[in-house]
Amino acid sequence: MIQLRFERTRVLPEKREALGRSRGGYSTKIHGSVDGLGNPLELKVTGGERNDITQGEELIENWQEEDTKVIGDKGYDANKLIEKIGEDHAVIPSKKNRKTQRHYDKHLYKERHLIECFFHKLKQYRHLFSRFDKLARNFLSFLYLVGALFWLK
Repeated sequence: MIQLRFERTRVLPEKREALGRSRGGYSTKIHGSVDGLGNPLELKVTGGERNDITQGEELIENWQEEDTKVIGDKGYDANKLIEKIGEDHAVIPSKKNRKTQRHYDKHLYKERHLIECFFHKLKQYRHLFSRFDKLARNFLSFLYLVGALFWLK
């Protein structure tokens, strides 16, 4: 079971360093996927204005197995991603403006709290939620370090 989610943090403007302009100012999005126990599998950072769906395929490409269910929120509802995952393995609710609403396992969708809890645990690290690093690679390396700590617990 893989779960997808994103989170934003505010930072100062700088191009090509995973910074993007959003309504609240300059920010960075952390895109992540976790396993069935809430341990991180894949982490990416992008500018704050990026859509979630742009990173959806990259988050699951290395972790896709035959019987893996992928749980995501409405931001990941796109035909291309659902075809890649497989209709039977996608547990992603349809957006309201979709012409034909897809059915999904609502009971399994409740397990999405694992990714929410993962991002809550990330926010315990001041270095991450404040983004002290100017360079995206430095920020991502600290993100990987924290992810490794979660695996060790």
